Amino acid sequence: MTTQQTAVLFVCLGNICRSPTAEAVFRHKADEAGLNLLIDSAGTHGYHIGSPPDKRSQAAGQALGYSFEGLTCRRVSDEDFTKFDLILAMDHSNLENLRNMSDPSHHHKIKLMLDYAGLTDEEVPDPYYGGKKGFELVLTLIEQACDGLITALRQ
Repeated sequence: MTTQQTAVLFVCLGNICRSPTAEAVFRHKADEAGLNLLIDSAGTHGYHIGSPPDKRSQAAGQALGYSFEGLTCRRVSDEDFTKFDLILAMDHSNLENLRNMSDPSHHHKIKLMLDYAGLTDEEVPDPYYGGKKGFELVLTLIEQACDGLITALRQ
């Protein structure tokens, strides 16, 4: 890692459940680790622009001490591909969307979130149409990936 501030963007479909959860968890863990990072989240589609994260995502995260304060949904912009050093998609569909949205010169920085989790799972499932257990599973997967990401950034 260079002395320049590293910038990490978390991306899901609507920036309503998974990516804001990843942003909240990673902000907390990066702060605990003493890392000075630029951290944000966005969606590949603009379904919920300006809305706060899903209340179920917030409830699951807040129960474990994560803050969603100030987070609002936004869509990935063209400038995100130059601004961020690492762009982490929650699933293969959004990974492909990001690659289609960006110039090939940025494809090296677009990865799957769970690449950092050390799991056989490759995707963070979308909990939007499910119940409480789905949001808890998402949180568990994201916590594991964030721990792995902190380790990777320190190397």
